[in-house]
Amino acid sequence: MDDTNPPLVEMTRISKEFPGVKALDGVDFTLHRGEVHVLFGENGAGKSTLISILSGLYRPTSGSLRIDGEEVDLRSVHDAAKYGIGTVFQEFSLIPTLRVFENVYLGREIKRGPLTDRRAMVEGARTLFRDLGFEIDIRRRVSTLSRAEQQMVEIAKVFLAKAQVLILDEPTASLTEKETRKLFAFIAKAKADGVGIIYISHRIQEFREIADNISVLRDGRLIGTVSARDTSEKALVELMTGRAIDQIYPEIGRQPDGRTLMTLRQMHGAGFHGVDIDVRAGEVLGIAGLVGSGKSRIWRSVLGLQPIRAGVVTLNGRDVTHAATRHMLRGGVYYLPPDRKSEGLQLAATARENIKLSLLGRADMAGRFGIVAPRRIKALADKIGERVGIASGHMGRIVSKLSGGNQQKVLFGKGFGEERDIYIFDEPTVGVDMGTRAALYRLIKEIAEAGKAVVVISSDLPEVMNLAHRLLVFSKGRVSAELTGTEIAEENVLKHFFAETGIQS
Repeated sequence: MDDTNPPLVEMTRISKEFPGVKALDGVDFTLHRGEVHVLFGENGAGKSTLISILSGLYRPTSGSLRIDGEEVDLRSVHDAAKYGIGTVFQEFSLIPTLRVFENVYLGREIKRGPLTDRRAMVEGARTLFRDLGFEIDIRRRVSTLSRAEQQMVEIAKVFLAKAQVLILDEPTASLTEKETRKLFAFIAKAKADGVGIIYISHRIQEFREIADNISVLRDGRLIGTVSARDTSEKALVELMTGRAIDQIYPEIGRQPDGRTLMTLRQMHGAGFHGVDIDVRAGEVLGIAGLVGSGKSRIWRSVLGLQPIRAGVVTLNGRDVTHAATRHMLRGGVYYLPPDRKSEGLQLAATARENIKLSLLGRADMAGRFGIVAPRRIKALADKIGERVGIASGHMGRIVSKLSGGNQQKVLFGKGFGEERDIYIFDEPTVGVDMGTRAALYRLIKEIAEAGKAVVVISSDLPEVMNLAHRLLVFSKGRVSAELTGTEIAEENVLKHFFAETGIQS
């Protein structure tokens, strides 16, 4: 990091007001060359507004912005790009019908005379992806890519532009462990080349590995800027939320000798082999493992979302192997998918309308002649919204316009539409801040202590360890360990991540 020259970015007393909302209140932020600076805070803290101002999407209500010591007025993303500012937002800006290399070079096409040199763009994109370590066929159409692959394309676009300021907003949310490692390696290279990097993430465990400094925002204000290496996760959470970390994870009571509600026996399918699992009432069953370990695929097979090759699934003593998804849901199972936008929510509908969809099958929601009673269903949807912590003013908002935390609360709310026996939460807090996590964890506590069975599948090791009464560790498609009580310790869990065989002691 070079402190002898003017800061690469210097934002002073930045405020931003929207109708009825003060999103930022006098925030100072500085970024130097060769620095990775994390913006950390709960959803709604002001992180996205701050980077939107630096990216040219918004203009501040007050305050000043300097790039390389020069005061600037950024009126558009194009203005920001002229000053070397490149941003990878959570919401992608790719054109689905174009191929990967066409998206990468969109707006900066290589020309040979008056014509576009497609061969040069193909070779350039191929070289770029090879240097990044991203394994994608650059001739594929973007519409055929997974979300993780689309994220790689967005990152590649910014690196091609040779940005001197690189803003990454939740860049690892859709990446596998292997892809994350490659991204971190490229961040280290960009940092060594003098690029200043602003990094936004809720994954505290990443900060010590890549970050130099962390600025914590809360309610639109800067709480403080601290060293990433000298500040503990506990201290960061307390700065962000204003409360102690031991208030984040609740103590969850366990129902003794809970009845077995679901069994999986000798399950085989794509990504898992010979798996046996019991799901019990009044217990939180944690499922941990690396990306690709099979920890999520087996539950998707149970729910009928992908095929089972062999094995038996029982639900309340009944054989439901190969049952359709709707049959499993009607049988009292709720599944919260890991990608709320593509699988869990109707993005063009309101929060209330999304929750209402989960109520349509209830007999008590029908009025005369079996027609849905509008007032009755609205009242119950609003009651569920209140239960999961959605502000009344947000219930009528389009879901796509809500924060990630509120979207996840809507998804939880859909699980309370009908009586369930088993709740399967696959990555229940992905892209969600600590404050909202605490609220969702309290809901999980409420469900388990009501005698329901809860399965928590999570890539967030502290989360799954702190919530689980019993923890199954997956490795290479098999259960490598079953842990309870004091056995659920980080060192113990990690050693089973790479196990070669079945359950070990």
